[in-house]
Amino acid sequence: MDAQSSPSVDVLIVNYRSYDELGRCLESLDAQRSSLQEVVVVDHESDAGAVSQLARRFPWVTLIERSTNEGFATGVNRAARATHAAYLLLLNPDCVVAATSCDALRAFLDSHPDVAVAGPRIKNADGSVQPSARRFPDLTTAIAGRSSWLTRMLPGNPLSRHNLPARDPAVTSPVEVDWVSGACMLIRRRAFDDVGGLDEGFFLYWEDADFCRRLKSAGWRTMYVPLVSAVHVGARSSRHARRASLEAFHKSALRLYRKHAGPAGQLLTPFVFVWLQLRLTYMKWRVLRRS
Repeated sequence: MDAQSSPSVDVLIVNYRSYDELGRCLESLDAQRSSLQEVVVVDHESDAGAVSQLARRFPWVTLIERSTNEGFATGVNRAARATHAAYLLLLNPDCVVAATSCDALRAFLDSHPDVAVAGPRIKNADGSVQPSARRFPDLTTAIAGRSSWLTRMLPGNPLSRHNLPARDPAVTSPVEVDWVSGACMLIRRRAFDDVGGLDEGFFLYWEDADFCRRLKSAGWRTMYVPLVSAVHVGARSSRHARRASLEAFHKSALRLYRKHAGPAGQLLTPFVFVWLQLRLTYMKWRVLRRS
């Protein structure tokens, strides 16, 4: 096997109580095992019976059992340390990838040596496009972000298009963006090591935005590659702890702001904190109403 076709991709999956979805994810990888060097699953709060079943179904997968939930970023870094390939495919357990996805993303990075991360078009189960490629958060994100009222009611408005460049299904050419979703991204290992992997201070959410921001500061680029696609069900792990997931989301959002805001922006930190707490309270109320 020549160097171009030899396995050079390691798959990193962090799982939390999503065994059915993980099984479907691993099934989708089975068709492209010839492109993969290692597939590593870090399983938080492991269920021994479920892990044993997965081990029998997928003997080519390395399963790392953890008795506690150490957070997504910590799990990714642990999986990365257990592998050695030139590229790392970060994949959520509730993602299903097409048979040629790994090869296509790898070929893109092979031909663009200044790109650290390539993210595919991510679709919902119904085929609609997820806003997986985004701009770094700014003041407009509060009113025109992924889940804002303005984006839901007027998805084509200029502010939402600025924040969410991947929403338009007509976009088919690769586009440089600020960051792509960690649900499915191919990472150049040299770049991953260059910035020290994911920041383990993020327990859950926003670690992908922080990662791509640090890559950009180090001179790397992040690209959205819409001709490659994956299906992401979404929120399968967080459903087991909705309130805790909401708290983690807002805590990580504040960490991201404090970490990257300039001197003037730091002065606004108390206002950002209050706004995030108000938003968290509202989101918890919505969850309570639906329960």
